[in-house]
Amino acid sequence: MHTVGGTVGIVANPMSGRDIRRLVAQASVFPNAEKASMVLRIVAACAALGVRRVLVSTDAFGLAAAVLRGAQRQRIGVMPEFCEPRPATGQAADTTSLVWRMRELGAAVIVLLGGDGTVRAAVPALGDTPVLALSTGTNNAFPHVWEATVAGAAAALIATNAVPAAAATTQAKVLTVACGGRRELALVDVCVSTVSHVGARAVWQTASLRELYCTFAEPHAIGLSSIAAHLLPTARDHVNGVAVRLDPAANRRVLAPIAPGVLADVGVALVRPLPPGEPMVSAVTRGTVAVDGEREIEFGPRQRVTVSLSGDGPRVVDVPAVLRIAAEKQLLVTE
Repeated sequence: MHTVGGTVGIVANPMSGRDIRRLVAQASVFPNAEKASMVLRIVAACAALGVRRVLVSTDAFGLAAAVLRGAQRQRIGVMPEFCEPRPATGQAADTTSLVWRMRELGAAVIVLLGGDGTVRAAVPALGDTPVLALSTGTNNAFPHVWEATVAGAAAALIATNAVPAAAATTQAKVLTVACGGRRELALVDVCVSTVSHVGARAVWQTASLRELYCTFAEPHAIGLSSIAAHLLPTARDHVNGVAVRLDPAANRRVLAPIAPGVLADVGVALVRPLPPGEPMVSAVTRGTVAVDGEREIEFGPRQRVTVSLSGDGPRVVDVPAVLRIAAEKQLLVTE
């Protein structure tokens, strides 16, 4: 039977699923009421499997308040403890701060509700702590869509050490972008374009895109990595990534789902594997760099952009593997 104890941290991003692609494409809005419901289902699953302490993020948008009301109204087994970012900025730095705080308080697993950007913001604070990312964003390639109850059960089994983390987690790949004195990490893709300003950040038009680098490329995914996926499919656990050179005038075309409701016709000049440890220098002299689908860096002729792949990303909970091991060991079975 399962063991008792352990601490699980839950960070729910109240702003995920709210970028400009809701307006320019057919992206849906993921309401905070549903995120609160997901948090409560995770907490209930953790309590049922012996987790004694669950830490939940606070926010200024009513999500945490809805979790508190639900926890007081329902019998979910464990009353969540709420953590505040220090200081609260209303920006991605809040996610980083919350993960640090939860790890300090003993969280053995961090559950993230958000998109690719939410996970990316958590990476600097995760260390070796396993992360379980649930998709509640607009364009999500890294987080998965799991029922929150199932995800909570998997997190609980890891947190209580009923299933050893070493047996059911994998280390993700990561891309590092360097430009001048600035460095950014990407968990899914880096895209260099000729657009000169960051602007609305989200990338949904392809005419200006020139270079694409991906940690993995899954044909069933949505976002820029889908371009690479239909040329050189590459699994998350494969050692290599993918590098693509884009050209609007190229004869080779890919029809790729780069955003909800958008199948873009993209010209491709070159595609090849991207080995780890091989820095790629961008041939674009002026433009912007997008990481995980959002423009972050502006650069000019005097700044060189380099991109490199490594296997030093976060340790990710493999939900099917956790539950398969639990079934093999009959952890959820009593006589």
